[in-house]
Amino acid sequence: MLQIQLPIYIIDAFTKELFKGNQAAVVPLDRWLPESVMQSIASENNLSETAFFVRNDAGVYEIRWFSPLKEIDFCGHATLASAYVVFNHLGEKGTIRFWAKAVNTIEVNEREDGLIEMSFPNRAPEKLSTIPEALQTGLSISPLEFHKNQQAYFAVYASEDDIKNVVPDLEKLKTLAPLDVVVTAPSKAYDFASRYFWPANGGVEDPVTGSIHAGLAPFWAKRLGKNDLIALQASARSGVLYCRVSEERIFISGACKAYLEGSISIPC
Repeated sequence: MLQIQLPIYIIDAFTKELFKGNQAAVVPLDRWLPESVMQSIASENNLSETAFFVRNDAGVYEIRWFSPLKEIDFCGHATLASAYVVFNHLGEKGTIRFWAKAVNTIEVNEREDGLIEMSFPNRAPEKLSTIPEALQTGLSISPLEFHKNQQAYFAVYASEDDIKNVVPDLEKLKTLAPLDVVVTAPSKAYDFASRYFWPANGGVEDPVTGSIHAGLAPFWAKRLGKNDLIALQASARSGVLYCRVSEERIFISGACKAYLEGSISIPC
């Protein structure tokens, strides 16, 4: 059977330390593979996300993200990892653009301080007046309030200790699909902290979730009265995100650490 070789990179995103942050697999392509093949690769990788991208004739990188379970509309950490690969392995410098159907154009810049900055749409959440029962009973510690955006329910707590100690009932939270659940609170050492549960879309807990900060950053900017914030995602691996809020766009920056460069063989 004939095989084709595809490059693959595994990058720890939103961290300067190996084995921290969120792992993403990145597979650059010359042309799109069948969707079933991309899903099989992502399932085989068994990471939060595998990103695939193709550079089009306009020089824009069309990008798609797959969890082990399904294709995802929007993924920040795998976009950061993809940008790292483009800048460090594919010879691009300065500014690049990704495009995805759910979020349109994502402009990405190399910062002078070594961080990579991504421009996301502002996805500020709105407060919920009616709370789904599975959300009310699906977290072991009751939050102060609930909000929601296109991606997830937001459970807001008084302290970072609450979100570190909260235990999700994954079977209940799974019934909230297609939305996930983020828990968040002010942070002791940072501006705010969060954890992200996504049993219906990818797994138990996502280590670091760039996309949800397009909602978290404007929420906390309004609460804290500041537009430049540093966020902690308080998972077991943990990660740090640097956020800048404008009216229309949310700028999320982070570091990356390369873990693996190799190739995969698939039948053609």
